[in-house]
Amino acid sequence: MNNFLRILKEKNHILADGATGTNLFAMGLETGDPPEPWNVNHVDRIRALHQGFVDAGSDLFLTNSFGGTSYRLKLHKFESRVFELNKASGIIAREVADNTDRLVIVAGSMGPTGEMIEPVGLMTPTEATNAFKAQAEGLVEGGVDVLWLETMYSMEELEAALDAVKDFGLPVCATMSFDTAGKTMMGVTPSNLALRAKDLNLTGFGANCGVGASDLLATINDINQNVGPDTVVISKANCGIPEFHDGSIVYSGTEELMADYVQIAMNSGAKIIGGCCGTSFDHVRAMRKAMDEHQISSPPTIEQIENMVGPMSKGSRAIFQGDDSIPTKNRRSRRSR
Repeated sequence: MNNFLRILKEKNHILADGATGTNLFAMGLETGDPPEPWNVNHVDRIRALHQGFVDAGSDLFLTNSFGGTSYRLKLHKFESRVFELNKASGIIAREVADNTDRLVIVAGSMGPTGEMIEPVGLMTPTEATNAFKAQAEGLVEGGVDVLWLETMYSMEELEAALDAVKDFGLPVCATMSFDTAGKTMMGVTPSNLALRAKDLNLTGFGANCGVGASDLLATINDINQNVGPDTVVISKANCGIPEFHDGSIVYSGTEELMADYVQIAMNSGAKIIGGCCGTSFDHVRAMRKAMDEHQISSPPTIEQIENMVGPMSKGSRAIFQGDDSIPTKNRRSRRSR
């Protein structure tokens, strides 16, 4: 049996990893530089990143390949190295997972291309599919257990990516990123995703990144209202709110906040729970303890979420209460994690 399908059967809840980008910055990655070449140039640091999350208790971690399509890589003149860099990311991750004395899942991270599909943008669905397929070929060759489409904001691009990976024979998960309006940049609501996912042959789906933990929990609650009890719902929240201090971005989330977030996410119906931007090894260690100690209780109220992990935006409040009418602001996409 595929490792990912096996762990879904064996565990009631699965702890994912934390941030890739923000932790690599701490290891020396410069702002504006792509992390994917580090899969070849700094193998030891990428291995240390994955090992740190495994040692902290993660059951699943993502490869260093979020920006691994030709569209992202061409911004740094690496577009000819799509297969090489994605395969390398899988190989490093596979080595870490296989050298662990428990079952740990390698998820092949695939982020958005950064382009818009026509008629909104210039990229055609076929071009998007081809780009994702080229990336997936490298990840599969590198040995990933599951293909993980993350931080998606357009249903058209998500569908193009799913078309690209449908013939590789691996499970596929997808997460979208929702903003303070409670929708993705292109107007997709959590309930839109939940209803559409029923026809997309996804093994699991949910939300990642976005704003803070409280907003993402509103998203997860809305998704859970529109799915069956056996659905694999994914929750990967940013570690609090980003703040600018002394020339750099830091995230406000404490270990205690992320521990509370895990338990609320479990109560909200999420099965795979992890962190996104700003989430460190120490955060994940606290999240592991919280997950192991928690007994599931009733779904949370807005007041409970806000008391434990902070205030919720107006748009997320509306989504939580079943109102999808809040208009979406036109926001620029940003690199996740």
